[in-house]
Amino acid sequence: MVALGGGHGLAASLAALRRLPTAVTAVVTVADDGGSSGRLRAELGVLPPGDLRMALVALTGDGPDNELGARLLQHRFGGSGALAGHAVGNLLIAGLIDVLGNPVEALDAVGRVLGVEGRVLPVCSQPMDIVADVVGLDPARPVAVSEVRGQVAVATTEGRVLAVRTVPRNPPACPEAVKAIGRADWVVLGPGSWFSSVLPHLVVPGIRNALARTTAHRMIVLNLAPQVGETAGFSPETHLEVLTAHAPFLNVDVVLADPATVTDGRALERAAEGLGARLVLATVGVPDGAPRHDPDRLAAAYSRVFEEEAARNGMPASSSSG
Repeated sequence: MVALGGGHGLAASLAALRRLPTAVTAVVTVADDGGSSGRLRAELGVLPPGDLRMALVALTGDGPDNELGARLLQHRFGGSGALAGHAVGNLLIAGLIDVLGNPVEALDAVGRVLGVEGRVLPVCSQPMDIVADVVGLDPARPVAVSEVRGQVAVATTEGRVLAVRTVPRNPPACPEAVKAIGRADWVVLGPGSWFSSVLPHLVVPGIRNALARTTAHRMIVLNLAPQVGETAGFSPETHLEVLTAHAPFLNVDVVLADPATVTDGRALERAAEGLGARLVLATVGVPDGAPRHDPDRLAAAYSRVFEEEAARNGMPASSSSG
């Protein structure tokens, strides 16, 4: 299984996938420009490590030593000095990239220390910026299109995002990520911040081409709520329409949504059909109703989808070669 995304959404997907009997590879966005990641990126020129760190922690193996290692990676320094706000894991990843000279080798090394069950890869081998076309930022010109640059700025914009692209325009895809997509049984895209974590994968040429060529089944996992700023007011079907606009080449097998998020089931079903997909509804949110995915519920939904598709296509439900 290959899971694409970033931030908390990808971490939730990975936490669910690691509960299943399959090998998991995470392909992680590298556009973060805020907080500890943004500081390290600006000061050292390294890939922003925050989303990579979260993916590693989500795939950390069981056992007290591994759990302690995961807690250490997530620990942030307090105070007001130079280390204030930095996560230990961010410093470790940045340091290993500096020592080894290769981000993939650095992430593999951290994975060995944590007993990570799977592999974490960057979507591309250099930092990239997200640039969005946004309307509604100027009250005097409500339909004027403005350019917003940077993941944090895009994620918190008060306007309506129309489209995203990257700078550089054609960032080089991580070769190992391309290979993982090519040999996968399943590729899972989402959940997560739609414009700043999910869609950027689809505009990296090497990843886009790999997704178009792979024989893997493809699944889109929808969010549990619109994101304030980035997708405020978006319905589930709007998320799919935006994805189609950015990746008209992409054929999808399954769209997974929580029934609590669906207001117009037929509209969402039509949007899924427009991608070539069938719509699967499953309760995947935490029991208290907060817009967070529950790892056990999401794992059960993944297992159901994999088994149903296997039965439909006469293939094994899972594989160790993802």
